[in-house]
Amino acid sequence: MRTEIILSAIAAMAMAIMSASPATAKIRCKGPFQVVQGNQIATPYCGDNYLAQVARGYGSSVSARAIRQSPSKKEEICNWIGHDTRVQDICAGFRNDDGGRNR
Repeated sequence: MRTEIILSAIAAMAMAIMSASPATAKIRCKGPFQVVQGNQIATPYCGDNYLAQVARGYGSSVSARAIRQSPSKKEEICNWIGHDTRVQDICAGFRNDDGGRNR
């Protein structure tokens, strides 16, 4: 009986640890780059976060989630602030002027 209690406690602790693990696997961004094992990699997720951050600096209230979920919102923001050198690469293909050469 005591062994069953100990095994149950160990199983409960293991489940608690496993359920906590995804929270520690949060994506870390540095500007438009994702930090992966100390290296910086350009990813759409971090790029959209950065685009929203720069847009908020221009007075927008757009969220990164709104940009990720709506290509038209991303295009709207890129047409507005895509001239900014910080987001030109992120906005490539979304602009209606010369900055959207890939269209």
